[in-house]
Amino acid sequence: MLTIRKATIEDCELIHKMAHVVFPATYKELLSQGQMDFMMDWMYSLPNLRKQMEEGHVYFIGYKEGEPFGYISVQQEEEDLFHLQKIYVLPEFQGIKGGDFLFNHAVEYIKSVHPAPCRMILNVNRYNKAVTYYLKKGMKKVGEGDFHIGHGYYMTDYIMGLDIC
Repeated sequence: MLTIRKATIEDCELIHKMAHVVFPATYKELLSQGQMDFMMDWMYSLPNLRKQMEEGHVYFIGYKEGEPFGYISVQQEEEDLFHLQKIYVLPEFQGIKGGDFLFNHAVEYIKSVHPAPCRMILNVNRYNKAVTYYLKKGMKKVGEGDFHIGHGYYMTDYIMGLDIC
């Protein structure tokens, strides 16, 4: 049985630990070690996780039978625009439909805080196999770019969107 709960500042350590497993597993063939190290600090250091939460990133942690299996982060960017900042499932839990569970929860959360029509977007590395997954979830490619993130590193992403009614 899968469950989910909203994360608090006290969960930063758990998210940090999960990220140190799932992020390298996801990007080991797509990013250099230097970029991976830079991005892990940029997105998942404890101070940066706390800062994200304080600035409006809403994290949720998914559980299978009481064991954490993944997490999502949603941030409202404009009146009718929400950004699914993060969605990750630990490798040992892939195949249990945890990604669907987290994705669907992100949509339901957005509907709960913004009942009017809006759009959810996310960035995904153009070479990540998750692109196909997001297309199957009804998302469309709405843009792409090479986004400079510092220290000479770029995120080479599609921007994908889903209209939520």
